[in-house]
Amino acid sequence: MNNMFSRPLLGTDKKKTTMTWFEYIFTHLIPTWFSSFNDNFRMWRDLLSGNYANYTLLPEDDPYEECYDWFWSSINLDETYPKEFLEHLMQMSDDIDTGKEKLIPMEDVMKNLKSWCEEPEDEEDTP
Repeated sequence: MNNMFSRPLLGTDKKKTTMTWFEYIFTHLIPTWFSSFNDNFRMWRDLLSGNYANYTLLPEDDPYEECYDWFWSSINLDETYPKEFLEHLMQMSDDIDTGKEKLIPMEDVMKNLKSWCEEPEDEEDTP
């Protein structure tokens, strides 16, 4: 599983980019589980108490059906991430913070995308 994510760049402080199993369990798994249990309980409570008016997005949606669907879907949601993936994110963040990776501003990306979309198409390519 360690080969799944990118390798750290040279000069990376391993203490900043790795987690112990204790840290992983107590800073990610347990808080995520409590958050999921809390969300599921609130949806269950809303479903049983008839408080499902806030679950609709469109006027033609049935509030009960939306609440019912959200409740059963939320039971299947798993928002926990593998330890290796979180360490990979920490590695990427450290690489950006230390200047090892260059960031491209979103304004430049959008400007390039806009100019690329506005270029006239070649008439030879169209049928």
